[in-house]
Amino acid sequence: MKKIAYLGMGAWGYCLAMLLAAKNYQVTCWTTKADLAEQLNNTGTHPLFPGHRAHPHMHFTTNLEEALRGADLIVESVTCMGIRPVFEQLQALRIPKIPIVITSKGIEQGSGEIIPTVILDVLGAEFGPLIGCLSGPSFAADVIGNLPTSVVVSGYNSDIIQKIRSVFLTPNFRIYPNMDVLGVAFGGALKNIVAIACAISDGLALGSSSKAALMTRGLHEIRKLAVACGAQAATINGLSGMGDLCVTCSSPLSRNFRFGTLLAQGLAAQEAQKLIGMVVEGVYSCVSAVELSKKYSVDMPIADAVYQIIYHNMRPIDAVQTLMRRTIKEEHL
Repeated sequence: MKKIAYLGMGAWGYCLAMLLAAKNYQVTCWTTKADLAEQLNNTGTHPLFPGHRAHPHMHFTTNLEEALRGADLIVESVTCMGIRPVFEQLQALRIPKIPIVITSKGIEQGSGEIIPTVILDVLGAEFGPLIGCLSGPSFAADVIGNLPTSVVVSGYNSDIIQKIRSVFLTPNFRIYPNMDVLGVAFGGALKNIVAIACAISDGLALGSSSKAALMTRGLHEIRKLAVACGAQAATINGLSGMGDLCVTCSSPLSRNFRFGTLLAQGLAAQEAQKLIGMVVEGVYSCVSAVELSKKYSVDMPIADAVYQIIYHNMRPIDAVQTLMRRTIKEEHL
């Protein structure tokens, strides 16, 4: 494997592309933003990481066909909302049957499908054995800073999982294989909703006890829905569930956490989203989570509270009071 087509040059995409280029892969990076591609090609600097120069093995383009030409592997880091249209473009270009690595996290609105299923819906079932998902507790700043990071790689084919693992593995980027695609995808998507709730709690100065309860019960909600959809409960207890939840609920590096903090300050969802300036995946996936909870009769009060705050302008403090007044049942994990 020599050349990688990398789709999406946000913070996460850029940092993972840097990791791959440092392993001597030729990485052609695709972005829809012409000004970003021009800046990266001319100056070698990304506006989000001015202190890091792009690796010489990286080239940037807005031409999707150019990015795919001669590629042995495709890696995507686009938004969940952008997955279907981007892969419809790939299908129109008649992409070769090469491994596809998913690094985005989310659940598509309307269909309620996880990202691997969306891609298979577009490209066809024959691409199933070629798909892998990279997920877990990982911030772009940590990866580009070469700090110790552990994630999981999942897929429908064990050989592809091992191949993807070998491509990304470095002394400081540790990767565990996991065959539970549903569990890995749901863990990565749903933790963003709980992170928004935890940030609201912090923003309202509700204390550490409140946040601990939100994280614990939030993990319980994630596990219940994921299992109802066919995932394995143990996966949600691992890196792609609990691990990702811990880091996303605890750091201002998380866009979902920053978004929740702004909501606690009294900003409307649209105002908070505008201030952050990048997609907040928990806002998008929250809609599908609530819809799926109703479809499978899974009680998800935290996700529903976040949904009410974002989409129905419920005051955060009122959402807290609603949660605290719920009927208490015996704890079952």
